[in-house]
Amino acid sequence: MKKLAISIPPLPAIIGAIISVQAGAAIAKGLFPALGATGTASVRIGLSALILLLVNRPNITKLNKQQWRAVISYGICLGAMNVIFYMALARIPLGLAVTLEFIGPLLLAVTGSKRILDFLWILLAAAGIVLIAPWHENSIDLIGAVLALLAGAFWAGYIILGRKTSKLLDGGQAVTIGMIFATLVVLPFGIAGGGLVNFTPVMILSGTALALLSSAIPFTLEINALRQIPARTFSILMSLEPAVAALCGLLFLKENLSLYEWMAVALVVIASAGATLTKGKNNL
Repeated sequence: MKKLAISIPPLPAIIGAIISVQAGAAIAKGLFPALGATGTASVRIGLSALILLLVNRPNITKLNKQQWRAVISYGICLGAMNVIFYMALARIPLGLAVTLEFIGPLLLAVTGSKRILDFLWILLAAAGIVLIAPWHENSIDLIGAVLALLAGAFWAGYIILGRKTSKLLDGGQAVTIGMIFATLVVLPFGIAGGGLVNFTPVMILSGTALALLSSAIPFTLEINALRQIPARTFSILMSLEPAVAALCGLLFLKENLSLYEWMAVALVVIASAGATLTKGKNNL
């Protein structure tokens, strides 16, 4: 797995990660009725950590203080991002959850820019949020929307910390050790939620598929992409994420979005793609 990820250029790696994680999210939502959001997140992160430990076998005795600080911060942010996103996913459709969550990476992509065009992309993304904001009773769940936005803040942190960690550690080691600390963050929520007691041997197959598609494969691809490109560029290349999520929700979960909600997804994607097309060559 590690050699495969390293051999893939950044753009194909990121696209592969996007498709993988959204397919995994569709599987995850199917487990929600039995395990709950936090229980499903615990299964995903815990099994992912176990798989990565068996595959990568990191030598933790050789890490210095700087590496430990980086990978622990990365793991904590990774765990928080995942459990909060799953809590949002339990309340709102997959496509909308990812659209709102993506605001974090998008803001990161234009942070520090003084160009008028970059502010235009922010306004387009903001317009997307306005379209799906719960202005009336029949709209989306407000708590779910806030949780998705909070997950987006942790997603931006994950990108920054992931890039820093990828410079200090091999990608496979960084993800594996980070997933251990992510498990420590998520597991208490899973235990408190009570859903883990419903986990049966029959769920091992779907749980393993969830772990591979949603964590082990995409995070390994992403950490190696972050080694090769700036965090700002990485954020922009994730522009297809909301659209892929909406399509996965439609195909696998039968989650039909309204016209306004599809428009919101489209605005966020256009904002991200526009930021990509108008970037300076030196930042690519």
